[in-house]
Amino acid sequence: MTAAARLAALDTLPATELCARAESALTALVDVMNQETTLLRAGHMRQASILTPDKARLAQDYVVLARSVQRQTERLKQEAPSAVDRLRNGHESLATQMAENLRVLATARTVTEDLLTDVAKVVGQKERTHVYGRAGTIANDPSSSARGIAVNRAL
Repeated sequence: MTAAARLAALDTLPATELCARAESALTALVDVMNQETTLLRAGHMRQASILTPDKARLAQDYVVLARSVQRQTERLKQEAPSAVDRLRNGHESLATQMAENLRVLATARTVTEDLLTDVAKVVGQKERTHVYGRAGTIANDPSSSARGIAVNRAL
């Protein structure tokens, strides 16, 4: 089945079924994002990264369903107004969860960058040769300072 055929099939679903599928995908996405946010706050980066494929798949599923809902909005409002209202409320919940998730991700990234910068500075300081210069002070030999560190980005 082609992508166009799958989209057309979604658009022809009964209103309650389309809304139920979208609501289910939305709820699952919010739950995964909440789990990820909780793990990141606790500093469990590896465990949080395990959720990334599920989060991406659920986000993709939700976007496809949300677009179908958008295309069918008028029909859905007439045939299943309460389901449309639940979806709207759920979407607001998603927006709140996404904002929190992005805030925590930004904080985790900043902390990681600061940590790596501090480690690089300490490594660079330990690698410097300490010799006395002409004025009797310890001169810095810039050629022997740390030139960088390797970072495993698999996290």
